[in-house]
Amino acid sequence: MEEQGPDEGDAAGPGAVRFEPPSEAAARSIRRELALWYASNQRDLPWRRTSDPYAIWVSEAMLQQTRVDTVREYWPRFLERFPTATALASADEEAVLEAWSGLGYYRRARSLQAAARVIADRHGGVFPRELGAALDLPGVGPYTAGAVVSIAYDEPAALVDGNVERVFARLFGMEGVRGSGPLGRACWAAATFFIDRLEGAVRPSVWNQALMELGALICTPRAPKCEGCPLAGSCVAKARGNAVGIPRPKPRRASTEVELEVYVIEQGGRWLLEQRPDGGLMGGMWQFPTVEVTSSGLFPDELAPALGSKVEPEHDLIAITHGITHHRIRARVRSASLAGQGVEPAAWFAPAEAAELALTGMARKVAERLAPTRDPLFDQS
Repeated sequence: MEEQGPDEGDAAGPGAVRFEPPSEAAARSIRRELALWYASNQRDLPWRRTSDPYAIWVSEAMLQQTRVDTVREYWPRFLERFPTATALASADEEAVLEAWSGLGYYRRARSLQAAARVIADRHGGVFPRELGAALDLPGVGPYTAGAVVSIAYDEPAALVDGNVERVFARLFGMEGVRGSGPLGRACWAAATFFIDRLEGAVRPSVWNQALMELGALICTPRAPKCEGCPLAGSCVAKARGNAVGIPRPKPRRASTEVELEVYVIEQGGRWLLEQRPDGGLMGGMWQFPTVEVTSSGLFPDELAPALGSKVEPEHDLIAITHGITHHRIRARVRSASLAGQGVEPAAWFAPAEAAELALTGMARKVAERLAPTRDPLFDQS
């Protein structure tokens, strides 16, 4: 779910979704039951064992559009290489992209480093405690700011992500479209209502994480476990027998089929890789020389100018499938030879050296399949 603030999205209209606040007694019961459930059922996730706002921020950036199990692997490695915001700010961008390689959506990594530079320059290397200052950081939206400020500092900051939206939509019977402006505004109203009324042992860090955890473990999109939900007695969607139908799904966007030819050019045990141009999709990352057979615009129309006329395809090696946003990619991976010596802006790398580069997801899949021995640096299992 893309970050969307409480006042963003579609304009309100006749079908606007509204949050009807519960009574104070009902709200108190919801807070108490959810906090008790979370205390006994929360997952043991590594980023929950720290109060370091930088480490929590990195986990939140990684968790957007990435599976928890994948983040479990990447998060400690990333923090080992860049243990503080100051270290991240001063790092070479290619090193940051390499550490991010395999997580996808590389704009997140660039935004993370851009924000780290502001933190280093203006906030003494510490993620700001004030919500307004957090929102001023590049790439930090309302959800991320609220998550870090509430979890790290226990400040009363509201948040809404996909899990929280689903929990509130079902709990209060708000039948909007998932991810839409009207539903988003109604859920932010609900989040603000509850965060403003926390009391006693239900701290902001507990409340916000409990909401997200309920959506991740119980109030799931396709098969909600209503029988095990601590809020089942208060849930409007359960009472209507329509939990699965709330919120309504977005209309599906048709996938674009993309066909590629990927050339593996080897010389003396080294691969020839080309670097994608800065500014575009996956800018600055490395890939095997690639030609797009179709015309989706995801990949350059031809090889790097220094390579195009010199590549001589030979025989098929493997076939690879890959996905980027709404694109389904099929790649025919072929061996090839190179006529002539000049290869800039491409370069030669041994497989172990390639593993240290910021490879595109497609290039990493090809490298994993073709490395002469199973290099643990390529092992993403």
